Amino acid sequence: MAASKGWGRWREHSVLPGFGLAMGFTLFYLAAIVLIPLVALALRPWELGVDGVVRTLSEPRVLAALKLSFGASALAAAVNAPLGLLVAWVLVRYDFAGRRLLDALVDLPFALPTAVAGIALTAIYAPNGPIGSLADEVGLKTAFSPLGVFIALLFIGLPFVVRSVQPVLQDLDREVEEAARTLGATDLQRIVQVVLPAVTPALLTGVGLAFARAVGEYGSVIFIAGNLPLVSEIAPLLIIIKLEQYDYAGAAAVGLAMLVISFGALLALNLVQTVISRRGAA
Repeated sequence: MAASKGWGRWREHSVLPGFGLAMGFTLFYLAAIVLIPLVALALRPWELGVDGVVRTLSEPRVLAALKLSFGASALAAAVNAPLGLLVAWVLVRYDFAGRRLLDALVDLPFALPTAVAGIALTAIYAPNGPIGSLADEVGLKTAFSPLGVFIALLFIGLPFVVRSVQPVLQDLDREVEEAARTLGATDLQRIVQVVLPAVTPALLTGVGLAFARAVGEYGSVIFIAGNLPLVSEIAPLLIIIKLEQYDYAGAAAVGLAMLVISFGALLALNLVQTVISRRGAA
């Protein structure tokens, strides 16, 4: 009886009806789509035993692929942070001819199939391409190298930063900036002390999304990378190779390593975002 009263009091706090059905469907959907596959991924590698998992993840080829995937993804996300902020600033704060077209072009990496993006980037940055040939003249190899991987991840990550920051800039109160100007703040001071604190949480969100997308990117990277073992081979490709060799446990071990590293990086980024948001609220 007491339990039913407690359940009744709990349901009275719900504003909308149908909480039980909605919650049940939510838990079922998340379990079927997210939780069960992750549990299967976490369990499958241990068929090799602890020694087998350690041996698989300590292979030089696996370590090189993980280092390239996460290193290039982190670097691309870091570079996209100021570039995405600049693009969002131009789209929000300036009115010029072609602004709508430029705004639409930002979403092109979203709409473009990843394989098509990879082929296009390869055609441009290959040694016989318009940009690759110029880079080749100064001794810089773009396509078929780690630099090509970085370029592809830079391409697919930019929209995440722009679209995360743009709404915040649109909603930012211009009167606060004008007040700072009235008090004698320079343009740089207004950007650093007024604009950046307001957009930093959204900027970190965009960086996190860009990083998460880049880590698992395959289609747009596979053509421009060159896929040389220990040089320009990404971790998702190594997983595909192990699956083609029927090494399902080994592929799952690499996938589990990617999952753990990605979760740790995103958790750290969320903690930083939470700390910054609390300081801003204080």
